[in-house]
Amino acid sequence: MSNDTMVTVQGWIAADPVIRSVGGFPVANFRVGCTPRRFHRGRQEWVDGPTAWYSVSAWRVLAANCERSLKKGDPVIVHGRLQQRSYVNAGGVEVVALEIEAVTVGHDLTRGFDSFLRSPAREPAGVVSTPPEPRREPDAVAETEATQSVEAA
Repeated sequence: MSNDTMVTVQGWIAADPVIRSVGGFPVANFRVGCTPRRFHRGRQEWVDGPTAWYSVSAWRVLAANCERSLKKGDPVIVHGRLQQRSYVNAGGVEVVALEIEAVTVGHDLTRGFDSFLRSPAREPAGVVSTPPEPRREPDAVAETEATQSVEAA
């Protein structure tokens, strides 16, 4: 752990997370694209740089939470261990892939807002817990707050 390279990336999810089981543990896999944006003084405009793509894997409880919370196009922040893997693709070209084993994953709140639901406590074997209340959409939140303020007046 002390020699691991830890990184934090900010980007957009390319596709819905895919969940699979490895050794009896759930793992969520998804890709994050990070495109730097700089202001070009000469042209007086914003210019996008080349997009860097990272494969992300999230294990165990984080995998389950990613499956429930993330979808294609979501802005996210991922923090985890950076790993490099080399392989030869179908065209015979050696490719270097950058992968992140996520420690934490969250929505990028500079791009919007979200509400947090705590994961239910783990139940003993055989006990079924009540699922959490579904998330309210932003329009429903604004409508509820407006209704409450009118009722209070």
